[in-house]
Amino acid sequence: MSQIPKTNYQLILDKTIKQLSESGKRPTLLLHACCAPCSSYVLEYLTSYFDITVFFYNPNISPEEEYLHRVSEIKRLISEMCPDVRFIEGRYDPKEFFDMAKGLENEPERGSRCHKCYRMRLMESAIIAKENSFDYFTTTLSISPQKDSEVLNSIGKEVSTATGVPYLFSDFKKRGGYKRSIELSAKYDLYRQNYCGCIFSKPK
Repeated sequence: MSQIPKTNYQLILDKTIKQLSESGKRPTLLLHACCAPCSSYVLEYLTSYFDITVFFYNPNISPEEEYLHRVSEIKRLISEMCPDVRFIEGRYDPKEFFDMAKGLENEPERGSRCHKCYRMRLMESAIIAKENSFDYFTTTLSISPQKDSEVLNSIGKEVSTATGVPYLFSDFKKRGGYKRSIELSAKYDLYRQNYCGCIFSKPK
């Protein structure tokens, strides 16, 4: 049985950007960010086409010291790399994450716990985008080789349908995006964490 080919979300993004460029429009984008390293390439790439506000909403990150370090790093990156980009910090309530993850503590990475975590963060991003009349929302998460872009974009589409806010389809790891994020991390001396943020993925 032949496999169903995966969607090329980079080509979809190319088409969206081309249409926007031809129309002369420069839309607003709420960019959910998980950390500074993952945001670096995405910001370098998209600031040419969108007016971006970075939204840092990650109640999955533990402990609090780790969370505060990541907030500090992404603020520093924005100030040094793209000072015209705005920043919104979402609420930090780890209980939201632990309540969501209850019963899924032993799920493997990229499993159902992670998928629910993606949905939680994307839904909050869409709500903030709607409240503030953004043209699009998306996330930096797809730049990570550990994240399934097919799942992320499918969830993004569902959240978009539920909220009425257009989702910017993307797979930022394509075309050397992840490699470029490593280069930019070195350039700006960014803290590169060794786990996504939740205690269930933290190396023992």
